Amino acid sequence: MAIEPGNVVVLKSGGQPMTVAAVEDNSVECLWLSDEGELFRETIPSVALSVVAGIEDEDDDLDVEDEDDEENEHEEADEDEDKPSKKKRGTA
Repeated sequence: MAIEPGNVVVLKSGGQPMTVAAVEDNSVECLWLSDEGELFRETIPSVALSVVAGIEDEDDDLDVEDEDDEENEHEEADEDEDKPSKKKRGTA
């Protein structure tokens, strides 16, 4: 699998997951956060990296779940509009 921008990669020797920002020839520009939250950006030879499988698929699944939740909210709102409202009548 070719490394593309947006892929999550790791060093073949181990380490933190990194996001690919750009790919040029045999170099890959990677971004990652330290444990303290500091952002790092480094260009790494592509032969030293492996693509992490499954990360993109999990994001796609979350998008589908979010869309399903939105559809359910719309359906519930439509059902509420169909119900007659109960109003209290004041006494004079």
